Amino acid sequence: MTKARLDIRQAETGDIRRIAALAKRVYEDFVPYTQSEIRGQLNNYPEGCFVAILDDTMVGYCATMRIAGEKALRPHTWDEITGNGYGSRHEPNGDFLYGYEMVVDPKVRGTRIGRRLYEERRKLAEREELKGIVFGGRLPNLKRHWKKVSGPEDYIEQVIAGKLHDPVLRFQLANGFEPIGALKRYLPEDHRSRGFAAHMVWRNHMVDQEDSSQLRVPRGVESVRIATCQLQARAVKDFDEFIGHVRYFVDVAADYEADFILFPELFTLMLLSAEAEELSSTQAIECLSAYTPRIRDALSEMALKYNINIIGGSHPTRMDDGDIHNVAYVCLRDGSIHEQEKIHPTPNEAYWWNIRGGDSIDVIQTDCGPIGVQICYDSEFPELSRRLVDEGARIIFVPFCTDSRQGYMRVRYCAAARAIENQCYVVMSGNVGNLPNVANMDIQYAQSCILTPCDFPFARDGIAAEATENVETLTISDVNLADLSWARAEGTVKNLADRRFDLYRIEWDEASPGGDLPDGPPPMHKGSPGGG
Repeated sequence: MTKARLDIRQAETGDIRRIAALAKRVYEDFVPYTQSEIRGQLNNYPEGCFVAILDDTMVGYCATMRIAGEKALRPHTWDEITGNGYGSRHEPNGDFLYGYEMVVDPKVRGTRIGRRLYEERRKLAEREELKGIVFGGRLPNLKRHWKKVSGPEDYIEQVIAGKLHDPVLRFQLANGFEPIGALKRYLPEDHRSRGFAAHMVWRNHMVDQEDSSQLRVPRGVESVRIATCQLQARAVKDFDEFIGHVRYFVDVAADYEADFILFPELFTLMLLSAEAEELSSTQAIECLSAYTPRIRDALSEMALKYNINIIGGSHPTRMDDGDIHNVAYVCLRDGSIHEQEKIHPTPNEAYWWNIRGGDSIDVIQTDCGPIGVQICYDSEFPELSRRLVDEGARIIFVPFCTDSRQGYMRVRYCAAARAIENQCYVVMSGNVGNLPNVANMDIQYAQSCILTPCDFPFARDGIAAEATENVETLTISDVNLADLSWARAEGTVKNLADRRFDLYRIEWDEASPGGDLPDGPPPMHKGSPGGG
């Protein structure tokens, strides 16, 4: 028996790099997909994304989402309908499938890869008992024949009549799709199609097309247990004593069978108390950064041993280029280690410690789904949370370090706003107490919490759980990820679905050099390095 040469299957996050490379090979005239966009497509509706593997080579990919017919069948652009390419407009109760990507390597033409991918979409629509499939199809020969037709609708009619040839439209017609019009400015960068697209529909005749009843999202259970550690800053004699304190809370959270535990921003600063004398800012950073390998190894070992995903607050780390960044080390219970750098250093961090900002923020895939991490001040910039949620994050972890109630409330109010506007959970963890003779850790203020959207499935005040102010403790709560799906589809408000992509959107500069220090005078005083 020989191995099958062709495999058509649901796309996985491990395919992202190969999908991006395939799209880059095929779409030479377009700006290529970023891995972030593909990550969002797969996370937002994994059931609708398929790949074709021929002789171990990625040769085809298609992306699909569910959407209400009233949106899919009316005029729209590609950016508007897809959420700027992330598939983030997916509606769990949508009655149509919307196909927004189909890419096949031209080197394998003749093997009917495109037809097979279309068939996977059709099977999905039938399995889910949806009314049909909609998409905007390219018209690559429209520019060539522009002077022969009166417009895109006339061009489509002449292709159907066999008077003109368009390979893409003919392929779609052969697969049972019919045009219901032309979409203007669908893809402005598609010059061969002059920005137009054929508005194509396939109707599922096994479903009553006149049925106006709303598809409901079941109030299922997808439970995740989260622990947030409000950690007391205390003097330690050495690294082992510090790790012992961390291990204690990991052990307790594991005993309660938590899936995640979050530690505060810069929770490793207490290691400076082991020094014989107070260090200058420069010396302190060098001292802390030297602990980085041991911090990573210890957290990773604990994650494996205690079977828990650890979001290791944050830790100052000297990068390969010599800059100091504030980095969260996320150690998963499968043994993998991920990093998320703080994008926006506070003025105190930048001036006193010369900490620079990172250049990218992306979701981290876990066994409980994709998550995001925003370190303290980053939570006050809504664009970052929106990017994480576009990529599929349903939980965002916010380790913070604030010295006053004002600083804490800035982070708290912004975290609550992120939970509401993105219909996701936000988890906060901060330091309490003080560390004499450790610069920038004079006093700390925190009330760690687990925040929810404000709607009927969630706690009345949008707070799943919160700690007592300024007391060392572990706060644990179960959250139901399925409630997020319900709220996004059938909630009182639908913040994600109701975005106006025809008016605004976020563009992330993938080539951003980043990391510059902010201009202006130094801070008036030394406070908490996070500062909120």
